[in-house]
Amino acid sequence: RGAVIKMVKCSFCGKEIESGTGKIYVKTDGKVLHFCSMKCEKNLLKLNRKPRDFKWTEHYKKWLDFILTNF
Repeated sequence: RGAVIKMVKCSFCGKEIESGTGKIYVKTDGKVLHFCSMKCEKNLLKLNRKPRDFKWTEHYKKWLDFILTNF
């Protein structure tokens, strides 16, 4: 049988992360964050940046699409 690969999305950029790669961070309140790279981890945790402010994230593209269709 083939192994089932569970894909999760990066908590910052929204990119699909293959099983066995990336990093999982558990906050003290129990919330689980998945990161594909150190760049995403640092932007969210250390620098407290919002994903919608960066054009290279999926969240920005989704937010921009929402703004353009509703306003």
